[in-house]
Amino acid sequence: MSANNNNTSTLKSYVDSATGVVQNALGNIVGSTGDEAEGKTKQQKAQAEYDASHTAAKLPGMTVSSEGVAKDHPDRTTGSWNQTAGSAKEFVGGVIGNESLKQSGREQNLSGQEQEARGQVKDYTSGVGDRISGAVGSAAAGLTGDRTKQTEYQNKHDTGKTQQRGAEHDIQKQAEARQ
Repeated sequence: MSANNNNTSTLKSYVDSATGVVQNALGNIVGSTGDEAEGKTKQQKAQAEYDASHTAAKLPGMTVSSEGVAKDHPDRTTGSWNQTAGSAKEFVGGVIGNESLKQSGREQNLSGQEQEARGQVKDYTSGVGDRISGAVGSAAAGLTGDRTKQTEYQNKHDTGKTQQRGAEHDIQKQAEARQ
């Protein structure tokens, strides 16, 4: 896992939830209300851990989570700006009856959507890659006892997780908007 036991972890939440289910079931079978209650508490704590590991705040040009801050790929910001500018041109063109301006705005908007999507894919794949290489590097550094490298790799993992969550947030938001 991580060098910092306060970091949220999806995997840890799954393990804790499974442990809680087993403890709850065993408590129920043997009639131990204490074990049953403790199992339920572990499940609730695991759900909170899971929720925290998936929480990210999107700010203009960046994502912030409990793990850190990740800057968005420039294509995301530029694409978003092109969508806004394109929509404005399309609106103004429609209001004043200028088909050329309206069409230009529509094309800029679509181009911006594609550009933003490319940036999201780049952030998502880069985030996944950083999470994997950070986790592997941290584990290897932990085995060799190099705490400095372990911390560096853990930070790489955490930034990758934040970057991935930011892309997921935007992708989800856009999917909901299309429905």
